[in-house]
Amino acid sequence: MNQDIIALQKQYLTYLEQNPFTGNPPNLYDSMNYILSLGGKKVRPLLVLLGNQSGKGKIDDALPLAHMIEVFHNFSLVHDDIMDHADVRRGQPTVHKKWDEPTAILSGDNLLVKTIELWRKYNGKNTLVILDCYLKTATEVCEGQQKDMDFAMVSRPVSEDEYLEMIRQKTAVLLGAALKVGFLSTNSNPEHADTFYDFAIQTGMSFQMMDDYLDSFGDGEQTGKKQGGDILEGKNTWLKIKSHEINDTKTRELFSLQGQERIDAVVSFWKEINLDQQIRERAQNYFNNSMADLDQIRKWGYDTTLLASLSEWLLGRTN
Repeated sequence: MNQDIIALQKQYLTYLEQNPFTGNPPNLYDSMNYILSLGGKKVRPLLVLLGNQSGKGKIDDALPLAHMIEVFHNFSLVHDDIMDHADVRRGQPTVHKKWDEPTAILSGDNLLVKTIELWRKYNGKNTLVILDCYLKTATEVCEGQQKDMDFAMVSRPVSEDEYLEMIRQKTAVLLGAALKVGFLSTNSNPEHADTFYDFAIQTGMSFQMMDDYLDSFGDGEQTGKKQGGDILEGKNTWLKIKSHEINDTKTRELFSLQGQERIDAVVSFWKEINLDQQIRERAQNYFNNSMADLDQIRKWGYDTTLLASLSEWLLGRTN
């Protein structure tokens, strides 16, 4: 990864370490700090800082906004883990497992409250525009999560358009908002902010497509997770949706199998009908869209070196 990106990452991590949440009762605040301490790539706060640096802004202006976005992301993780009955997050017990469900719910609630406190610490440009962007995004993330939960319960096939909109809301919009609010924290032309937003949206969609690809077709030793987890769960991914469209009867038959037999049979069938190539093409199309946005940003005179490096870092595992 680019050394300048690593330096930005470290600046955010220093800010995170220097600004723990405090208050009573201690278990509420300990659980809030715990979820933020579990590592991860910190892509979202990094995007805020990259947006700020792209517009030649002051890093100190962007740090509260970077933390606001990361705290919101972790609020959603705490509640998602409860909904998904997940025991582990990034190799460690989830908040509701380490404490209990009521504490985890309140921890998530308080993290959400703290995002507004962080916004109030921001003293730069476009204050209300940034708040509007954040609030719209927060609503969309919640809508996307509800759709994801609903899709797991419906008996009817989920359409491709429904799925793509769900992952856009659940995953991509927060990436877009992160880059956009970072850019808006500068003195640059605010009319350019939407192109920065779209670059991150397209990158996020490409990332999600490749995540679906790697879950079914990737090497478990390289991806760090067992191949076919989504297949075993029967999750409505893009691959499963397209499989139903192509041959609904065969797809239902294969998903009636159990365990490794299901995984092997489904992967074999999907390769037979060329879905492994089709999903890579979809990922490539989103990536091409993101590069078109980057070309426009470059034409406006912004340095896109770090944004290109971030995109390569996020998507490099697919090469």
